[in-house]
Amino acid sequence: MHGGEPAEHVRRPGGSPTRAMADGARRELGAFLRSRRERLTPADAGLPGSPGRRTPGLRRGEVAELAGISSSWYAWLEQGRVRTTEQVLRAVARALSLDVDETAHVLSFVERGAPHGQSPGWVSRNLLSLVQAMEPNPAVVLDPHWDMLAWNTGYAALLTDPARLAPKQRNLLWLVFRWPPARSLLAEWEPEARSLLGQFRAKAARHPDDVRYAEITGELLNDPDAARWFGARETAAFHPAVRHFRHPSAGDLRLRYVKLAAVDEPGHHFLAYLPDDEPTGTAVRGLTGRDGGPLLR
Repeated sequence: MHGGEPAEHVRRPGGSPTRAMADGARRELGAFLRSRRERLTPADAGLPGSPGRRTPGLRRGEVAELAGISSSWYAWLEQGRVRTTEQVLRAVARALSLDVDETAHVLSFVERGAPHGQSPGWVSRNLLSLVQAMEPNPAVVLDPHWDMLAWNTGYAALLTDPARLAPKQRNLLWLVFRWPPARSLLAEWEPEARSLLGQFRAKAARHPDDVRYAEITGELLNDPDAARWFGARETAAFHPAVRHFRHPSAGDLRLRYVKLAAVDEPGHHFLAYLPDDEPTGTAVRGLTGRDGGPLLR
Protein backbone atom coordinates (compact mmCIF):
# COMPACT_ATOMS: atom_id res chain seq x y z
CA MET A 1 0.00 0.00 0.00
CA HIS A 2 1.12 3.55 -0.72
CA GLY A 3 -0.21 6.53 1.14
CA GLY A 4 0.57 10.07 2.21
CA GLU A 5 1.05 13.17 0.09
CA PRO A 6 3.38 12.53 -2.87
CA ALA A 7 6.76 14.17 -2.40
CA GLU A 8 7.21 15.01 -6.07
CA HIS A 9 3.93 16.56 -7.11
CA VAL A 10 4.99 20.21 -6.74
CA ARG A 11 6.51 21.71 -9.89
CA ARG A 12 9.30 24.10 -8.92
CA PRO A 13 10.25 27.07 -11.11
CA GLY A 14 13.37 26.62 -13.18
CA GLY A 15 13.19 22.82 -13.20
CA SER A 16 15.56 20.92 -15.44
CA PRO A 17 14.53 19.73 -18.94
CA THR A 18 14.92 16.15 -17.70
CA ARG A 19 12.48 16.84 -14.86
CA ALA A 20 10.02 18.50 -17.25
CA MET A 21 10.18 15.49 -19.60
CA ALA A 22 9.55 13.13 -16.68
CA ASP A 23 6.52 15.16 -15.60
CA GLY A 24 5.14 15.10 -19.15
CA ALA A 25 5.61 11.34 -19.40
CA ARG A 26 3.79 10.80 -16.09
CA ARG A 27 0.86 12.89 -17.30
CA GLU A 28 0.73 10.80 -20.49
CA LEU A 29 0.77 7.59 -18.44
CA GLY A 30 -2.03 8.94 -16.25
CA ALA A 31 -4.15 9.84 -19.27
CA PHE A 32 -3.63 6.36 -20.72
CA LEU A 33 -4.64 4.65 -17.46
CA ARG A 34 -7.74 6.83 -17.22
CA SER A 35 -8.77 5.96 -20.79
CA ARG A 36 -8.47 2.25 -20.00
CA ARG A 37 -10.31 2.57 -16.68
CA GLU A 38 -13.22 4.34 -18.39
CA ARG A 39 -13.70 1.56 -20.93
CA LEU A 40 -14.26 -1.12 -18.26
CA THR A 41 -17.53 -1.92 -16.51
CA PRO A 42 -17.90 -3.38 -13.01
CA ALA A 43 -19.00 -6.64 -14.63
CA ASP A 44 -15.76 -6.75 -16.65
CA ALA A 45 -13.81 -6.61 -13.39
CA GLY A 46 -16.05 -9.04 -11.52
CA LEU A 47 -17.54 -6.30 -9.33
CA PRO A 48 -21.24 -5.82 -8.52
CA GLY A 49 -22.99 -2.98 -10.30
CA SER A 50 -25.01 -0.29 -8.58
CA PRO A 51 -28.19 1.49 -9.73
CA GLY A 52 -27.84 5.10 -10.79
CA ARG A 53 -24.12 4.76 -11.41
CA ARG A 54 -22.91 7.82 -13.32
CA THR A 55 -19.15 7.20 -13.50
CA PRO A 56 -18.11 5.90 -16.95
CA GLY A 57 -16.23 2.68 -16.46
CA LEU A 58 -14.67 1.79 -13.13
CA ARG A 59 -14.15 4.24 -10.29
CA ARG A 60 -10.60 5.06 -9.26
CA GLY A 61 -11.18 3.47 -5.90
CA GLU A 62 -12.30 0.24 -7.53
CA VAL A 63 -9.13 0.04 -9.62
CA ALA A 64 -7.04 0.78 -6.52
CA GLU A 65 -8.76 -2.00 -4.60
CA LEU A 66 -8.24 -4.49 -7.42
CA ALA A 67 -4.57 -3.48 -7.68
CA GLY A 68 -3.97 -3.55 -3.92
CA ILE A 69 -2.91 0.10 -3.58
CA SER A 70 -4.47 3.08 -1.85
CA SER A 71 -7.16 5.12 -3.60
CA SER A 72 -5.20 8.35 -3.12
CA TRP A 73 -2.05 6.85 -4.64
CA TYR A 74 -3.93 5.61 -7.69
CA ALA A 75 -5.55 9.04 -8.07
CA TRP A 76 -2.13 10.69 -7.98
CA LEU A 77 -0.90 8.15 -10.53
CA GLU A 78 -3.67 9.13 -12.98
CA GLN A 79 -2.93 12.81 -12.30
CA GLY A 80 0.73 12.34 -13.18
CA ARG A 81 1.87 13.44 -9.72
CA VAL A 82 3.98 10.45 -8.68
CA ARG A 83 6.56 8.05 -10.00
CA THR A 84 6.02 4.40 -9.19
CA THR A 85 7.51 0.96 -9.52
CA GLU A 86 7.18 -1.84 -12.04
CA GLN A 87 5.44 -3.96 -9.38
CA VAL A 88 2.71 -1.37 -8.87
CA LEU A 89 2.24 -0.82 -12.61
CA ARG A 90 1.92 -4.56 -13.21
CA ALA A 91 -0.77 -4.71 -10.52
CA VAL A 92 -2.61 -1.78 -12.12
CA ALA A 93 -2.32 -3.40 -15.56
CA ARG A 94 -3.93 -6.58 -14.22
CA ALA A 95 -6.69 -4.58 -12.55
CA LEU A 96 -7.44 -2.80 -15.83
CA SER A 97 -7.33 -6.06 -17.83
CA LEU A 98 -4.67 -4.66 -20.16
CA ASP A 99 -3.47 -6.89 -22.97
CA VAL A 100 0.20 -7.78 -23.54
CA ASP A 101 0.96 -4.74 -25.70
CA GLU A 102 -0.84 -2.32 -23.40
CA THR A 103 0.97 -3.75 -20.38
CA ALA A 104 4.31 -3.34 -22.14
CA HIS A 105 3.37 0.27 -22.92
CA VAL A 106 2.57 0.98 -19.26
CA LEU A 107 5.78 -0.65 -18.03
CA SER A 108 7.80 1.48 -20.45
CA PHE A 109 7.05 4.44 -18.16
CA VAL A 110 9.07 3.00 -15.27
CA GLU A 111 11.83 5.54 -14.68
CA ARG A 112 15.16 3.73 -14.78
CA GLY A 113 17.62 6.57 -14.42
CA ALA A 114 19.08 9.06 -16.84
CA PRO A 115 17.83 8.78 -20.42
CA HIS A 116 20.16 7.67 -23.20
CA GLY A 117 21.62 10.30 -25.47
CA GLN A 118 20.07 11.03 -28.83
CA SER A 119 20.83 8.59 -31.62
CA PRO A 120 23.02 9.98 -34.40
CA GLY A 121 21.29 11.34 -37.49
CA TRP A 122 23.60 9.38 -39.75
CA VAL A 123 24.27 5.72 -40.51
CA SER A 124 27.64 4.05 -40.02
CA ARG A 125 29.49 2.44 -42.90
CA ASN A 126 28.83 -1.01 -41.39
CA LEU A 127 25.07 -0.54 -41.25
CA LEU A 128 24.98 1.04 -44.69
CA SER A 129 26.92 -1.94 -46.06
CA LEU A 130 24.37 -4.29 -44.50
CA VAL A 131 21.50 -2.44 -46.18
CA GLN A 132 23.24 -2.66 -49.54
CA ALA A 133 24.15 -6.33 -49.04
CA MET A 134 20.45 -7.19 -48.68
CA GLU A 135 19.85 -6.50 -52.40
CA PRO A 136 17.56 -7.34 -54.08
CA ASN A 137 15.55 -7.70 -50.86
CA PRO A 138 14.20 -4.33 -49.66
CA ALA A 139 15.94 -2.92 -46.58
CA VAL A 140 15.96 0.40 -44.72
CA VAL A 141 17.40 1.96 -41.56
CA LEU A 142 15.05 3.99 -39.34
CA ASP A 143 15.84 6.32 -36.46
CA PRO A 144 13.69 6.48 -33.28
CA HIS A 145 11.18 8.76 -35.04
CA TRP A 146 10.77 6.26 -37.92
CA ASP A 147 12.67 8.68 -40.18
CA MET A 148 14.45 6.84 -43.02
CA LEU A 149 18.23 7.28 -42.88
CA ALA A 150 19.38 4.73 -45.49
CA TRP A 151 17.70 2.39 -47.97
CA ASN A 152 18.58 0.21 -50.93
CA THR A 153 17.20 0.05 -54.45
CA GLY A 154 14.94 -2.87 -53.49
CA TYR A 155 13.20 -0.68 -50.91
CA ALA A 156 12.86 2.18 -53.39
CA ALA A 157 11.32 -0.20 -55.94
CA LEU A 158 8.90 -1.76 -53.45
CA LEU A 159 7.58 1.54 -52.12
CA THR A 160 9.00 4.73 -53.60
CA ASP A 161 12.47 6.23 -53.60
CA PRO A 162 12.75 8.31 -50.40
CA ALA A 163 15.25 10.54 -52.24
CA ARG A 164 12.28 11.80 -54.28
CA LEU A 165 10.52 12.96 -51.11
CA ALA A 166 11.06 16.14 -49.13
CA PRO A 167 13.35 15.48 -46.11
CA LYS A 168 10.50 15.79 -43.59
CA GLN A 169 8.48 13.25 -45.61
CA ARG A 170 11.15 10.54 -45.45
CA ASN A 171 9.31 8.87 -42.62
CA LEU A 172 7.56 5.50 -42.45
CA LEU A 173 4.48 6.96 -40.74
CA TRP A 174 4.21 9.64 -43.41
CA LEU A 175 4.43 7.02 -46.17
CA VAL A 176 1.71 4.85 -44.65
CA PHE A 177 -0.76 7.64 -43.84
CA ARG A 178 0.01 10.61 -46.08
CA TRP A 179 1.27 8.96 -49.28
CA PRO A 180 -1.90 7.97 -51.22
CA PRO A 181 -0.51 4.86 -53.01
CA ALA A 182 0.10 3.16 -49.64
CA ARG A 183 -3.59 2.34 -49.21
CA SER A 184 -3.65 0.22 -52.34
CA LEU A 185 -0.07 -1.04 -52.08
CA LEU A 186 -0.68 -2.58 -48.62
CA ALA A 187 -3.36 -5.24 -49.11
CA GLU A 188 -4.32 -5.03 -45.41
CA TRP A 189 -3.73 -1.33 -44.98
CA GLU A 190 -6.01 -0.65 -42.01
CA PRO A 191 -4.71 -3.22 -39.49
CA GLU A 192 -1.10 -2.57 -40.51
CA ALA A 193 -1.47 1.21 -40.39
CA ARG A 194 -3.27 0.97 -37.06
CA SER A 195 -0.52 -1.22 -35.60
CA LEU A 196 2.25 1.07 -36.83
CA LEU A 197 0.49 4.11 -35.39
CA GLY A 198 0.06 2.32 -32.07
CA GLN A 199 3.78 1.55 -31.97
CA PHE A 200 4.58 5.18 -32.77
CA ARG A 201 2.18 6.49 -30.16
CA ALA A 202 3.65 4.23 -27.48
CA LYS A 203 7.14 5.50 -28.31
CA ALA A 204 6.17 9.16 -28.59
CA ALA A 205 4.35 9.04 -25.26
CA ARG A 206 7.69 8.55 -23.51
CA HIS A 207 9.06 11.74 -25.08
CA PRO A 208 6.30 14.39 -24.74
CA ASP A 209 8.70 17.29 -25.34
CA ASP A 210 10.42 15.85 -28.41
CA VAL A 211 9.95 18.32 -31.27
CA ARG A 212 10.21 15.74 -34.06
CA TYR A 213 7.60 13.43 -32.49
CA ALA A 214 5.28 16.43 -32.15
CA GLU A 215 5.93 17.43 -35.76
CA ILE A 216 5.11 13.96 -37.08
CA THR A 217 2.03 13.72 -34.87
CA GLY A 218 0.75 17.04 -36.19
CA GLU A 219 1.09 15.79 -39.76
CA LEU A 220 -0.59 12.48 -38.97
CA LEU A 221 -3.56 14.17 -37.33
CA ASN A 222 -4.43 15.65 -40.72
CA ASP A 223 -5.50 12.13 -41.70
CA PRO A 224 -8.99 11.28 -40.34
CA ASP A 225 -8.13 7.62 -39.67
CA ALA A 226 -4.91 8.46 -37.85
CA ALA A 227 -6.65 11.19 -35.84
CA ARG A 228 -9.40 8.80 -34.71
CA TRP A 229 -7.04 6.01 -33.66
CA PHE A 230 -4.57 8.42 -32.06
CA GLY A 231 -7.38 10.04 -30.07
CA ALA A 232 -8.40 6.63 -28.72
CA ARG A 233 -4.85 6.25 -27.30
CA GLU A 234 -4.35 2.96 -29.10
CA THR A 235 -0.94 1.40 -28.55
CA ALA A 236 0.78 -1.61 -30.09
CA ALA A 237 4.06 -3.48 -30.05
CA PHE A 238 6.05 -4.82 -32.97
CA HIS A 239 5.34 -8.45 -33.91
CA PRO A 240 7.04 -10.29 -36.79
CA ALA A 241 4.51 -10.90 -39.54
CA VAL A 242 4.05 -11.49 -43.25
CA ARG A 243 2.96 -8.38 -45.14
CA HIS A 244 0.89 -8.70 -48.29
CA PHE A 245 1.66 -6.12 -50.98
CA ARG A 246 -0.22 -5.51 -54.22
CA HIS A 247 2.54 -4.00 -56.30
CA PRO A 248 1.50 -2.18 -59.50
CA SER A 249 4.17 -3.91 -61.61
CA ALA A 250 5.32 -6.98 -59.62
CA GLY A 251 1.84 -8.15 -58.57
CA ASP A 252 1.06 -9.88 -55.27
CA LEU A 253 4.04 -10.07 -52.89
CA ARG A 254 4.22 -11.80 -49.52
CA LEU A 255 7.13 -10.42 -47.51
CA ARG A 256 8.31 -11.25 -44.00
CA TYR A 257 9.01 -8.07 -42.07
CA VAL A 258 12.23 -8.44 -40.01
CA LYS A 259 13.27 -5.76 -37.52
CA LEU A 260 16.66 -5.64 -35.79
CA ALA A 261 18.05 -3.13 -33.28
CA ALA A 262 21.51 -1.78 -34.05
CA VAL A 263 23.51 -2.39 -30.88
CA ASP A 264 26.37 -0.10 -31.92
CA GLU A 265 23.99 2.67 -33.01
CA PRO A 266 21.41 3.08 -30.19
CA GLY A 267 18.00 4.10 -31.48
CA HIS A 268 18.55 2.88 -35.03
CA HIS A 269 16.58 -0.08 -36.40
CA PHE A 270 17.31 -2.15 -39.46
CA LEU A 271 14.25 -3.38 -41.36
CA ALA A 272 14.31 -5.99 -44.10
CA TYR A 273 11.52 -7.45 -46.24
CA LEU A 274 12.24 -11.12 -47.05
CA PRO A 275 10.24 -13.18 -49.57
CA ASP A 276 7.88 -15.65 -47.88
CA ASP A 277 7.44 -17.86 -50.96
CA GLU A 278 9.20 -18.63 -54.23
CA PRO A 279 6.89 -16.55 -56.50
CA THR A 280 7.58 -13.53 -54.30
CA GLY A 281 11.32 -14.23 -54.40
CA THR A 282 11.24 -14.29 -58.18
CA ALA A 283 9.21 -11.07 -58.32
CA VAL A 284 11.52 -9.30 -55.87
CA ARG A 285 14.58 -10.26 -57.90
CA GLY A 286 12.94 -8.58 -60.88
CA LEU A 287 11.87 -5.47 -58.98
CA THR A 288 15.19 -3.68 -59.09
CA GLY A 289 15.28 -4.08 -62.86
CA ARG A 290 12.09 -2.07 -63.17
CA ASP A 291 11.91 1.70 -63.20
CA GLY A 292 11.04 2.69 -59.65
CA GLY A 293 8.09 1.79 -57.47
CA PRO A 294 4.52 3.12 -57.53
CA LEU A 295 4.44 6.62 -58.97
CA LEU A 296 3.78 9.47 -56.57
CA ARG A 297 0.50 11.20 -57.09
